[in-house]
Amino acid sequence: MAQPRGSQYSETTHAVKVSVRPLFLADQSEPERGHYVWAYQVSIENQGEKPVKLLKRTWLITDGRGQTQRVHGDGVVGEQPLLAPGESFAYTSGTPLGTPSGFMRGQYHMVEAESGQPFDVTIPAFSLDSPHQAGGVH
Repeated sequence: MAQPRGSQYSETTHAVKVSVRPLFLADQSEPERGHYVWAYQVSIENQGEKPVKLLKRTWLITDGRGQTQRVHGDGVVGEQPLLAPGESFAYTSGTPLGTPSGFMRGQYHMVEAESGQPFDVTIPAFSLDSPHQAGGVH
């Protein structure tokens, strides 16, 4: 699904809404050296009726050559947020690529806080597009 630069991508799984807005960082990128950097702003909103906790994350980062890197770890930006019904948590992170475009997608591995029941929440696929590519390919 192609979306213009600066678009927001959202998906809701198990009453948890994840929204992502990618941004190309021209000031940190060096296209002449094949180094491109993006920031992405994420918002995680508990739209359900029970508290939930984010424990781990898994990202799949695919560059313009189709090579995919898997990143798995605890929490996000050093935190494991607990979200009561109606609460949200927002953070900004980033990723470099060796190509002028790519995309990311993933999952948050969460638990229902009261029962400890685990569940996964989809992080929507989003394009990493820079002005240095030959056109929008994602």
